[in-house]
Amino acid sequence: MSGARAELWERFRVPGVRAPRPLLGSEALRRLTPRQRELIDALEELVVSGGLADLTMAQIAARMNCSLRTLYGIAQSKEELFLAVVDRRLHRIGRRAIASLDPSLPPMDALRVYLRAVSEAIEPERSAFSRAFADLPGGQRMLDAHERYVTAVVQSLLDRAVTEGRIASCDTASIARVLAGLGRELARPEAAEAAHASPNATAREIADIILCGLAAREAR
Repeated sequence: MSGARAELWERFRVPGVRAPRPLLGSEALRRLTPRQRELIDALEELVVSGGLADLTMAQIAARMNCSLRTLYGIAQSKEELFLAVVDRRLHRIGRRAIASLDPSLPPMDALRVYLRAVSEAIEPERSAFSRAFADLPGGQRMLDAHERYVTAVVQSLLDRAVTEGRIASCDTASIARVLAGLGRELARPEAAEAAHASPNATAREIADIILCGLAAREAR
C-alpha cells in the first residue's frame, strides 16, 4: 500500500470500529487448496446471479464440477458456505470502495465517491442477497456488521466536513446511519416495486439530496 493510501486508511479508522472480521480469515484461506480457492471465486459469481441459495451441496458440487469433499473442506454446510462467499465478496467491495478515494479530495466530495462506489459495486447482488438472507441464520448479523462499517466510514467523513467548516454542525451519526442504510431499504421488495428507477439510481438521488441539504445549511 502506498504512503498516501496508508494515510487514507488511517484517516478513516474510527476509534473502536474496525472492518468486520472475515469469516474466512487469512489462516483459513492458507489451509485451502488452490482448487478450493478457485471455487470460492467461482461461487461469488453464482451468488451474484442468485443461483446459490436454492441449491444443495450436492447440486453445487455438480455445478462447480468438484467433489462434495472439496466443498466440505471449505465449509461444513451450505449455509456456512453461502455466508463465507458473500462475506468475502462484501469485504472485496469495501476494499474497492476505499481504494476509489483520493486522499486529496475534500470530505464531502470523498463521501460522494465512496457512496457511489459502494452503491454501484453491490447493485447486482442486492435482490439475490435480500431473498437469500431472509431466513438464513447469521445472515442478517453479517450484513449488519458490514453496514456498521460503512456507517463508520461515512460518519468519519461527515465529522471531517464539520471540523473543516464544510458543513454546519449536525448529528453525523444519525445521518451516516441513514446514508449507509439506503441500499438495504431500497432493496426491499415493496420499495423496489414502488420505485420509478433502480435501487442504485434512487439511492444516489436520495444521498445527493441529503448531501446538498447539508451544504445548503452551511451556505445560509
